Amino acid sequence: MSQLSVLVVVEHDNQTIKSSTYHSVNAATQILSGQGQLHLLVAGSECAKVAEQAATIDGVGKVIVIDSHELQHQLAETITEAVIAVAKDYSHILFPATTYGKNIAPRVAATLGIAQISDITEVIDTQTYVRPIYAGNALATVQNNGQQVVLTIRSSAFPATSHSQNKAVIENYTVGQFNPLSQLKSQSLTQVSRAELSSAKIVISGGRGLSSGENFALIETIADKLGAAVGASRAAVDAGYVPNDYQVGQTGKIVAPDLYIAVGISGAIQHIAGMKESKVIVAINSDPEAPIFQVADYGIVGDLFEILPEFDKALA
Repeated sequence: MSQLSVLVVVEHDNQTIKSSTYHSVNAATQILSGQGQLHLLVAGSECAKVAEQAATIDGVGKVIVIDSHELQHQLAETITEAVIAVAKDYSHILFPATTYGKNIAPRVAATLGIAQISDITEVIDTQTYVRPIYAGNALATVQNNGQQVVLTIRSSAFPATSHSQNKAVIENYTVGQFNPLSQLKSQSLTQVSRAELSSAKIVISGGRGLSSGENFALIETIADKLGAAVGASRAAVDAGYVPNDYQVGQTGKIVAPDLYIAVGISGAIQHIAGMKESKVIVAINSDPEAPIFQVADYGIVGDLFEILPEFDKALA
């Protein structure tokens, strides 16, 4: 293992890099502080297009590509094997703190027998980081022991790195044989034409106050006019109003848009932990004592079924 070298595992769909990777690369450059090597790992199937995109990200010195049909579905067990195959050369192994990263990073850390530090929101130096605890109500400063470490990076805490004119070296790496422990039998994906929730500049989320999934149409109409992503509280997801990939909160997606509009959301601490870093927060709730108003910059107390149509009319 070299003295200081960072490997960022790229989140992608075999065609396009997910936005979370660009934030992880920013964290990696802060860890390096101009020293050492920054490499990306693209593990997938027929993912040459992703490797080409990764090679133009600013600050990247090399892109390692592991291309195998066994990696087509991005299953955690096989991606872990791919990461382990190249991990020995790196002091820091970074993943985005998304569902993808949270599924793989602990497996990598456990297999290597090394520490993992989760949900990094600030880099102090190469071995010291800040992460939220107690649902974001406190911040812990954590220092690694100088050994190899796995980190997951909270995307909302770091700006996205951009592309540059330079092109990194692309190196193909072959893993002898994968030993898959699981198989993908089927999947049901939510098709969304709007902005991606975790990277949208505007997010409008609905809670249990909407009373039904059909009433989310009120939010979706406004979201389309604002160019916003649609989110939801855990209560709305648990009630079956919307799919669970809409969920914003400690156990869902962490977002930090320029504008966050919470509609019919009371403001449980788990939800607030996932959106309180938003630049401007607007809350609409009929209960003036709802906890959401404690973090809101603007609050509207009233019946959302009267307010949303008026809002929609104003936008028109």
